[in-house]
Amino acid sequence: MSLHEIVLAETKPETEWVRGRALQKMSPTYSHAALQLLIAAALREWADAGGHGRVGTEWRFRVAPPGEIVRPLVPDVAYLSYASLPRAAPPESFEVPLGAPTVAFEILSPDDRPGDIADKVATYLAAGSAAIFVVDPKRATVGCHERAGARTLRAGGPLTHAALPGFSLDIGALFERAAR
Repeated sequence: MSLHEIVLAETKPETEWVRGRALQKMSPTYSHAALQLLIAAALREWADAGGHGRVGTEWRFRVAPPGEIVRPLVPDVAYLSYASLPRAAPPESFEVPLGAPTVAFEILSPDDRPGDIADKVATYLAAGSAAIFVVDPKRATVGCHERAGARTLRAGGPLTHAALPGFSLDIGALFERAAR
């Protein structure tokens, strides 16, 4: 910890630093929880099978864009590659990592403000994340944000990304299963 880091107490649900203020995450609805579980399970299976990295839900990161203060962000689902933080790294380095996840998933809640989501996406990208997927349960779409731009993924197509080599998730099936 330094004078250049925002430190927030651990809360339930977690609190993040977004747009210059402490913002407590919302307790998720069933659709939010189901999507989070399904995405995390698919990512974890892929990561374990291929030795790709770590996957967690509600995992606190100490995110530090260049020239900016370190602040806590807690993606709904995060993937941190072993290329970013090796498998043999000491546990204290990955319990609350200093840096951005390789890929973050944010699942929209009814009360999320578009400006807050945009700030989180921009912060992750500035700090080095390869992609941020913004999952919209209401529209059954997934926004893929990366430094090169953004695109919207819909049912009928897969969720894939170069930062997730060999990973593919059927978007239509994801939303159908989450609705059960």
